[in-house]
Amino acid sequence: MSLDGYINDRDGSIDWSNPDDELHQFHNDRYRDIEISLHGRRLYELMADYWPHVPEDAPPIQREFGRLWTEKPKVVFSRTLTEVHWNSTLVGENAVEQVRRLKAEGDGVMEVGGATLAASLIPHGLIDEYQVFVLPVVLGGGTPMFPLLDERIPLRLAETRHFDTAVMLRYVVD
Repeated sequence: MSLDGYINDRDGSIDWSNPDDELHQFHNDRYRDIEISLHGRRLYELMADYWPHVPEDAPPIQREFGRLWTEKPKVVFSRTLTEVHWNSTLVGENAVEQVRRLKAEGDGVMEVGGATLAASLIPHGLIDEYQVFVLPVVLGGGTPMFPLLDERIPLRLAETRHFDTAVMLRYVVD
């Protein structure tokens, strides 16, 4: 996210969020440990437009993530999509209940991607940990990382890590 808390700019662009190789490798390594990835529609479309089609001449680290992303089981939450691909399952209704069920059935790490999807889960206590990557840019507007909440969510800082292009802050729910 930007320093002022946005995940994209006012036009929906994320062109300001180009990770360095160390950060990209961190994401590749982290992604291997995820049991299932939960995507909102916009994030899924963004990822599906690029990662299954990484050019042959792209850096190896990007080709590796493309392979990881296409192989990883994903659940895509959307009321408008009619089909999904690349080891994905489409869910059209009741994200909160579906995520509760997935958490009860699974014993591994689930990743939630997409601000709208996360915003629907946060008030219901379905997020156990937040990994925030803060980039050195102030956007002045866009999609906020966090929704407006009726109650505070107490967190405990569990880890920090510095990369050339971002600082990672990992918080767990207290």
